[in-house]
Amino acid sequence: MKKNVKNKRIYLDHAAAAPMDKRVKKAMEPFWMENFGNPNALYKEGLAARNAVETARADVAKVLGARAKEIIFTNGGTESDNLAIFGVARNLDIECPSGHSMSKFHIITTKFEHHAVLNTCKFLETQGFEVSYLDVDKDGILDPKNVAKALRPETILVSIMYANNEIGTIQPIREIVKVIRGVKKKGGGNFVPFFPLFHTDACQAPSYLDLNVEKLGVDLLTLNGSKIYGPKGIGLLYIKNGVKLQSLLYGGEQEGKLRPGTENVPAIVGLAEALKIADKDRKKESARLVRLRDYFINRLLGEIPKTVLNGHPTQRLPNNVNVSILDVEGESVVLYLDEAGVACSTGSACTSESLESSHVILAIGKSHAYAHGAMRFSLGRTTIKKDIDYVMKVLPDIIKKLRMFSPVNIKI
Repeated sequence: MKKNVKNKRIYLDHAAAAPMDKRVKKAMEPFWMENFGNPNALYKEGLAARNAVETARADVAKVLGARAKEIIFTNGGTESDNLAIFGVARNLDIECPSGHSMSKFHIITTKFEHHAVLNTCKFLETQGFEVSYLDVDKDGILDPKNVAKALRPETILVSIMYANNEIGTIQPIREIVKVIRGVKKKGGGNFVPFFPLFHTDACQAPSYLDLNVEKLGVDLLTLNGSKIYGPKGIGLLYIKNGVKLQSLLYGGEQEGKLRPGTENVPAIVGLAEALKIADKDRKKESARLVRLRDYFINRLLGEIPKTVLNGHPTQRLPNNVNVSILDVEGESVVLYLDEAGVACSTGSACTSESLESSHVILAIGKSHAYAHGAMRFSLGRTTIKKDIDYVMKVLPDIIKKLRMFSPVNIKI
């Protein structure tokens, strides 16, 4: 196998976790040992920490086009998704107009959401909730009309991710929200007595897509730090003013009583700084990565036989390259590339310990064979053309070697 002669690690799994930006680290440093106070204390150290938290909250709100009081800090994307979905489901103050039975609450999502959403919805089914898991098309795009058809008078929440973490498909969030809001105006068989709340998991979006919550029309939006060159273990949930949630945890009154516990001040500061940087560089970096992404895709499809692109060719994240390389196991390719100095993945890092087929690849109508051969390369700020060229120098030989011993020979 060809070796990376410069011994440089080529990291192509930014969708799983991105390295912390030096500017983020610098912003966090004072809050480890200098301004270490509890932000809920009344003395000088505590007030300095509280000021840092509220400044970060205001900075985040500015990027989202929201109010500071609409931002709740959590420990990551999974907690934010859980708080959004469980928080709505467990809220006993849902206003239901008289004359409408709400004996069976209903939630709408898709079959290829992140497991933080899917598994939460599956649990709610055991508690008597009904959930509609909508199909997406072969490119991973949800038709807004299918959301309208699925709406019921009992629908309390629609949760659709902004951009898929595996294949990078970008959903038409604005159009979906318009359809939901428009159903009430038009009436008819799918008339809903009140607007269902709309939640989107936007963890993969900040570096590449517009996050203005007013333009998107969302009621709840999930973000985390590790995908945007910020710290791990920190996230946030945007909660539109007037939306009522029930807390998952019990304790103090931090974060509007929705997330009790002492705030992680350094991580909160880091998240806000990372989000500001991502928003500032979004357009320029997206344009650069689209060129690299398309160059990489063209080389993969052109130089490795029986390689198929997963997801929409253009309506996808600028940094996402997901292909199925047939007649090989993706895990084996990952290990061989790792030995050659390249880090990538077969799909979501949250399911890396499982050998089950990717539910995302299956959801777009492809077979288990395509799912087992799926490879995700997610580019980042340090990725350059030479990195792609090196991957394409070693990968074809790896595939040839693995196919020599493969008992599978799929016809396409």
